[in-house]
Amino acid sequence: MNVIPTALPEVLIIEPKVFGDARGFFMESWTEPKFNAAVGAEVRFVQDNHSRSSRGVLRGLHFQLPPHAQGKLVRCTAGAVFDVAVDMRRSSANFGKWAGVELSGENHRQLWIPPGFAHGFLVLSETADFLYKTTDLYAPQAEGSVRWNDPAIGIVWPDTGVAPKLADKDAQAPLLAAAKCFD
Repeated sequence: MNVIPTALPEVLIIEPKVFGDARGFFMESWTEPKFNAAVGAEVRFVQDNHSRSSRGVLRGLHFQLPPHAQGKLVRCTAGAVFDVAVDMRRSSANFGKWAGVELSGENHRQLWIPPGFAHGFLVLSETADFLYKTTDLYAPQAEGSVRWNDPAIGIVWPDTGVAPKLADKDAQAPLLAAAKCFD
């Protein structure tokens, strides 16, 4: 596996080794000892999630606060997305900064987003299947969000040719200045 740092040092691009031939490909999508060595921490995943979305769907920016803060290992298995992490830790020198990367069924890249970061993605292809592992169970009482287009964060989202399609809760998410954050 190849590990590539992003603009946010804790958020890492993980490139699994892919073995391909005329029949298709094989890869280990996750192996605990290798992953833990790559991220420098003992990570335990407790839930897997799978979503399918159409072009222009923008999901996020979501996170969970303590005591249910979640780390996420995300990947796109079919189609393509622009995936984003935002540092939500007020004590961090990178508070409010973001990193983004294209994840696709073709490039097999994954993104490690540790607790303390908001996460979201924009679907670039006609449809995309998005899978992710989380380090804590979904806890609606701990849910937090920040607006996807907050100018204080300044995410440069790719143009998909259609207006972003948002859930009501994402369209109404607070700006960074008013969002619940990590200390």
